[in-house]
Amino acid sequence: MTTAVEAGLWGLLAGGALVLGALVAWFVHVPRQLVAGVMAFGAGVLISALSFDLVDEAERTGGLAPTIGGFLGGALVYFLANLALARVGARHRKRSQGLQPSEEDQSGSGAAIAVGALLDGVPESVVLGLSLLGGQGVGVSVLAAIAISNLPEGLSSAAGMKAAGRSARYVFGVWVGIAVASGLAGLLGVLLLEGASPETVAAITAVAAGAILAMVADTMIPEAFERTHLLTGLVTTLGFVVAFTLGRL
Repeated sequence: MTTAVEAGLWGLLAGGALVLGALVAWFVHVPRQLVAGVMAFGAGVLISALSFDLVDEAERTGGLAPTIGGFLGGALVYFLANLALARVGARHRKRSQGLQPSEEDQSGSGAAIAVGALLDGVPESVVLGLSLLGGQGVGVSVLAAIAISNLPEGLSSAAGMKAAGRSARYVFGVWVGIAVASGLAGLLGVLLLEGASPETVAAITAVAAGAILAMVADTMIPEAFERTHLLTGLVTTLGFVVAFTLGRL
């Protein structure tokens, strides 16, 4: 199996957690407090992976300047894309109840939510694929972080889609499509960057990391805080510690 194909399969697996979360949300009533708690935990896991497995590794292999430039650039690109999507109905795409607009409320919001969910998922799969370029196999802590965060993301967002009156075909079409796109993003990341200089790989890794951190702050933590309030910081810290420990084992 080539590295690119392996990256695609890992990306598909991580994206599959979104589909699993959507399935749970569609068929089982999960208390919003529980969803928010898992969302906060997933946010902590992602922040840990960003700090120790992505940005730190990018700086050590490619240098400080490419890492900082890529990280800030990724956050800026995510911000601009998210700003545009928010204006057409995707602002609350990860919210579980009451805030996602229906198509009757805002025409085109369904497509915007789907594109927004894709915007959230692709950077994660790119860094998952890039973790294979070192020849030491997939980054286990990065894979765990993405899968753990994707489950509550899919659950919360799918619950919000259902509450807004969207059909099962739309909901599962979105999440299956994003899972497939995640696999393709991982595969293409390896194909395009295999043999690239360490500085280039570091910069691209940092771009994806910056986009992920912006996503955590803009979409995951607000949903978590809305229901768990003062517990959000504690649960997020717990997720950070668990991911950090996993990365050191």
